[in-house]
Amino acid sequence: MSADPPVGELLREWRRRRRLSQLDLAIQAGVSSRHVSFVETGRTMPSRPMVLRLAEHLGVPLRERNRLLVAAGYAPIFQNRPLDSADMAAAREALEGILRGHEPNPALVVDRRWNLLLANSAADVFLDGVAPALLEPPVNMMRLGLHPDGFAPRVVNLEQVRSYFLPRLARQAMRTGDPYLSELHEELVAYGPPGDAAPPDPAEIALPIRVRHRGAELAFINTITTFGAAFDITLEEVAVEAYLPADPATARALRSGDDGAPATGDRRTWR
Repeated sequence: MSADPPVGELLREWRRRRRLSQLDLAIQAGVSSRHVSFVETGRTMPSRPMVLRLAEHLGVPLRERNRLLVAAGYAPIFQNRPLDSADMAAAREALEGILRGHEPNPALVVDRRWNLLLANSAADVFLDGVAPALLEPPVNMMRLGLHPDGFAPRVVNLEQVRSYFLPRLARQAMRTGDPYLSELHEELVAYGPPGDAAPPDPAEIALPIRVRHRGAELAFINTITTFGAAFDITLEEVAVEAYLPADPATARALRSGDDGAPATGDRRTWR
């Protein structure tokens, strides 16, 4: 395995990814542009506080901040504890509480790569009828949603959904610098480009995801919840994806169980 580039090169890469000049970064971080230049070219080795300060103003994810610290010759400081570890019990309990609170609406927890970690029983609306191979852990929800053998064939407005989620995934890949997300984006694009999607209905408040499920058409709007001020890598990277009914008919179906899933049930772990 090849060694990481020097810390200056890594910082320059993040600055360019954020489309900032050296002067922009210097002003935000409260240092001179000359100092930023010297750090990037390797003429100055930044202190650990300086690495962390520049990383903070560049919005570098915690996982990558550890990489910057190591490249500068310092020990990593951000831990990466599994969600099922004792130290993460409070966070996991909070996530499970959020999932319970969303029932009978579908809600699930994903990691930074869209792999499914937890789900409530109502999330079966997205898991029902997909190819068994796609349900082998880790279950990737982006892949599950856009794969021809996933629930994509049941998405009524698939072209609109693709035109929204594919650019979102591309931006995430660019923002995080994660090669896995870039590869996932290329894979999903290969299933069919967004094309000329119909513009959203001006009467809508958000782009609905319309799914055929057991003889009914359900419409959802999507929300995302993340932890603020997280200092653990796992906690920073998890997100709750909740799907709220976009019309009264969907709300009634979910409340009554007419969607084919129970109104409440156990939260499940997907590893």
